[in-house]
Amino acid sequence: MQQLAMGCTVRWDARVGIEMLTVDFEGKLPIVNEKGELVSLIARTDLKKSRDYPLASKDWKKQLLCGAAIGTRESDKERLQLLVQAGVDVIVLDSSQGNSTFQIDMIKFIKQTYPELQVIAGNVVTVAQAKNLIDAGADALRVGMGSGSICITQEVMAVGRPQGSAVYRVAEYSRRFGVPVIADGGVSSVGHVTKALALGASAVMMGSMLAGTTESPGEYFFSDGVRLKKYRGMGSLDAMEKHDSSASRYFSENDRVKVAQGVSGAIVDKGSIHRFLPYLYAALQHGCQDAGAKSLAMLRSMMYSGELKFERRSTSAQVEGGVHSLHSYEKRLF
Repeated sequence: MQQLAMGCTVRWDARVGIEMLTVDFEGKLPIVNEKGELVSLIARTDLKKSRDYPLASKDWKKQLLCGAAIGTRESDKERLQLLVQAGVDVIVLDSSQGNSTFQIDMIKFIKQTYPELQVIAGNVVTVAQAKNLIDAGADALRVGMGSGSICITQEVMAVGRPQGSAVYRVAEYSRRFGVPVIADGGVSSVGHVTKALALGASAVMMGSMLAGTTESPGEYFFSDGVRLKKYRGMGSLDAMEKHDSSASRYFSENDRVKVAQGVSGAIVDKGSIHRFLPYLYAALQHGCQDAGAKSLAMLRSMMYSGELKFERRSTSAQVEGGVHSLHSYEKRLF
């Protein structure tokens, strides 16, 4: 017996189905109910993907987890309803400043209407901001303000916080309530990923790191012989003038004069994500190994216990920590 996504219970032997797809090389296997109605379809490529990607994040129906971002306006409640009907697993409330009455009210509405739906709130950088969202019912927090590669919020708005301090302070507080944090911004190398996770983050966002991969949106172009891909921030004038959602994220959709909080630029081609992610995975393992941690959980516990320490590096220490004293060199990461 198997319960399918459409709610129909059918009788079938999974072993026979797998044999038909793998041994008999059938491309598709239709699943029908007692009335002969089609209720599902299994493809041989599904079995191949399940075998090739055993660490893929899946729900109880063995389907890939899917999240969606919405704003905090009244109109977003209709989008929320449609997303829930479509089977979304997690909702991300997208805002540059998460500690607002708009977001707090939206979190409470989601938890009252769809109590089982997971909500990632933010962005926040202080304990006081995190407390308000956790009290409202947030299941996870995004941490970062003005530290992204295409963000100029700290420069223009004079608000924000150094990313390392923000991640550490918010994570140290939210872990008491079992609320994980996502480091959002300031991550441009695998070393930054290791630092963010050691400071208490459960995950990191890698916008600029993945923006140059083949699978990311955008067209490639050449400049001075270098293969590039356009990359722009949601707070850039280019984005706000073309998309209302970008302007509403910064509460500027009705402003006659828009103030940019991001820039548009270009990023170097990084090749396929299928080559880039294994490099990140292996480099992160080596980072934990050199720090003496067998797991990410152990890495964080070492930091909170004081066994793993962070030190402030002087300008000269940062110089000697990089490549120096060479006439020329080639830097290949993978």
